[in-house]
Parts: sequence; C-alpha cells; structure tokens
Amino acid sequence: MVRKFDAVVLGAGAAGMMCAIRAGNRGKSVLVLDHAKAPGEKIRISGGGRCNFTNINASPANYLSENRHFAKSALARYTPRDFLDLVERYRIAWHEKTLGQLFCDNSAKDIIAMLLAEMRAANVQMELQQEVSTVEKTGEGFRLTTAGGVIEAASLVIATGGKSIPKMGATGFAYRIAEQFGLNVLETRPGLVPLTLDPQWLERLAPLSGVSVPAEIRHGKTGFREALLFTHRGLSGPAILQVSSYWREGDDIQLKIEPDRDILAALKSARKQNGRQAAQTVLGEIIPKRLAQFFIEKAGITAPLADLSDKALEAIASTIQNWNLRPAGSEGYRTAEVTLGGIDTSDLDSRTMAAKRMPGLYFIGECVDVTGWLGGYNFQWAWASGHVCGDAL
Repeated sequence: MVRKFDAVVLGAGAAGMMCAIRAGNRGKSVLVLDHAKAPGEKIRISGGGRCNFTNINASPANYLSENRHFAKSALARYTPRDFLDLVERYRIAWHEKTLGQLFCDNSAKDIIAMLLAEMRAANVQMELQQEVSTVEKTGEGFRLTTAGGVIEAASLVIATGGKSIPKMGATGFAYRIAEQFGLNVLETRPGLVPLTLDPQWLERLAPLSGVSVPAEIRHGKTGFREALLFTHRGLSGPAILQVSSYWREGDDIQLKIEPDRDILAALKSARKQNGRQAAQTVLGEIIPKRLAQFFIEKAGITAPLADLSDKALEAIASTIQNWNLRPAGSEGYRTAEVTLGGIDTSDLDSRTMAAKRMPGLYFIGECVDVTGWLGGYNFQWAWASGHVCGDAL
C-alpha cells in the first residue's frame, strides 16, 4: 500500500520540525521521517543542555556563505523575536547571556517538547528509526522507499543536516540527494571546531591544559573577542571555535591575550613602583599564573623588573598580545558544531528554499551553504529556513 502526503520532510531536527509545523498549520498533510531514535538530538545537547536557541542580534552579517546575500530573505521573514514569541507562549523561562545569546533557564528538552506539541497541534505525523533507501521523481512529485513501505508526496524537504557529530547519526545524505537531482554541492569542512597543534607545540603547552583566558583571536581581517581555552589537543573556547570557521590548514592565527588590558603599561608601572619584583609575579596578577610562567620562560626572562629595559618589557607584552601560531589542523567532524559549505545556494530560491530546476524539492538548515557564528545563529537559520520553506509547500 502506498501512503500519500502533501509533503514529506526528511529530518526531525530544528529545521525539519519548524518546516513541518508551518506547513501543517497551513492545512498540508505532512510526514516527518528520521533515522534517529529521538527527534531534535542536536537541540538536546546544545548549549550545555540548555539550548542556545537563538541570538537576538542575528543578521546576514553573522553567516558564512559563498553568497552572503542568500540568507537575507529567510532571516528577515522569520526573526529571533518571532521564535522568542513562540518560546514565551509556551512559558519557557529563558535568559540572555553575552552577545545576545538566548538560553533556556531549565533544559533544552523544553524546546523539543514545544516543537513536538506544535507538530501535534498542526496534525503532523512523525516516524522515527526510518531509513529511506531510495528517492525517485514521479510525475506528481516524489516516491520514497523505506523499510515501512512506499511513500509518495507532492513535495520533498531535505532537512537531514551536515556531517558534524557523526556519533549522533550525522551523514552526507542531503548532499547525495542534491547530487542525484543535479544540484551543485560545494566543498564541506568542519566549522565551530577546536583546533589542534603539532606535537612540539603540544609538549610546550601541556602545562597550560585547562587554562582559560579572555582573548582576541584573529585570522586575517576577521577577529573574535571571547574566551580562549588551552586543551591537551590544542586550542578551544568560543574565540577559537568562531575563528575556526574562517581558518584554513596552513594559515596562521593571531592570539591577543587579555585584549582589553595594557600589559606593557602594567609592567612599566610595576617596575617604577617596585623594581625588585619579578615580571612573572606582575603578569600573574593579570593573566593566569601558569600562563604568566609560560610567557616569561618563552621570553627567557630571569632578571627582576628593575633590570629590564623598555625594549625587554615591550617584547614580553608583544609575546602575550601579538602571538602568531599555526594550528596543525582541527578536531574534525567528531566535535564540530556545524558543517561549512554544502548545497550551493545558487541552485536554490532564497524565498522558498526550493531547488530551482527540480519542482517540489527543498533543502533547509545545515545542509545548505549557510553557516552561522557560534551563539544561537545556526538555530536561527534552522528556524528561518524551515519556516519560509513550510510557507511555500
């Protein structure tokens, strides 16, 4: 027996559920399929379990894409305030952290429960642990073959995400479907991911593992001021995750520790007040002590401040606030929060997310070549792209 729907959405993540809700609310018969055991798994683990569900400042400037204008339409038509209205309608307590990041007070599961309730209200059907073996184009739409039988739909929405965090079931399914139907897929790579260092640097930085410090991390003209974390594999923390989306293998990054402090002025002042102090002691009051020791040893300084010239103090400050470092690589899709690249936006309609040359086929969310910064931007793209797609089905 062939089951028929107006639309089938593949992927029960943020984008897929939002799309299904919008289409269901418009009276469409919608089926959501996913191979996972539970819906919204990336939502569940996000934000340390509290889900950084949007960023109140989200705009096209916060996204990477070969076409930086593509995201404008969807982001303008479904804004962070629109999603926040939904959250507040369900009386989900939330709070704002730094830089416009919005989190649940309680649990990310509140967002999943909200979306499931919205799907039920919109009469959306969902089937989990369903593998799709084949997808074919028919005269009326699409035919899908699954273990549970054959399904036909006028419209097919691909919301299966990218390659990041494969242990949670991430695959390249969306890219295979895109290529099957003649869409171009741009190079993909891990984004918002910790960077690794070569063994020589790891050995030198081993004593710093676990140290976190405010920093500005730059790659070319792009820079982010957030926390930097030293790890046993290399560098992490929000500032590193942000810049990782811009970094390419073989490139240097620039580290400026405590960017809002004038370390040179602090050293000169300390020398004037008490020249018998060690530079390491003064630095240990500005940056973590282990980090102060590392930089003083790196500079080869043993004399007290009184014996250090302005040039020597400048060298110490420059080492801390103008540090060039070349990462060896990244931790890859295993820990990457997102996938950069993906389905070429030139093959999609920015107003509907429809494939331009394949009527009835849509791609939304992470599988598309639109990648947000860290801090709720990728969820906002999921909500926005899902909403405008659901509006078009």
